[in-house]
Amino acid sequence: MTIWRPPSEWPEWGNPIESIEAYQWIAAYSPYDNVASKPYPPILAISGLTDPRVTYWEPTKWVARLRELSPQAGPYLLKTNMAAGHGGKSGRFQRLEEIAFEYAFAIKVAGKM
Repeated sequence: MTIWRPPSEWPEWGNPIESIEAYQWIAAYSPYDNVASKPYPPILAISGLTDPRVTYWEPTKWVARLRELSPQAGPYLLKTNMAAGHGGKSGRFQRLEEIAFEYAFAIKVAGKM
């Protein structure tokens, strides 16, 4: 039997299910809800499959929305780390591998501008 527990952030942000004010506050800074049809710079979104704070489908939906509403810009890339949570891979060398990947993306897109 699964027991539902509210997200641990609700004491800080408010309950968007019961409070319209909390819902509007969260929606005002929601990356997904604030994507407009305009060009954005190149974006590398990185998620972790087991991240309990930012679940993997949130950046996935965000990148899909960027691609849908602003296909003329980008690129908008998504990397889902299948062996990581909120802080990325654990271990010194695994973390350095992630940093190298991020630097490679930055160097690649900087050459396009």
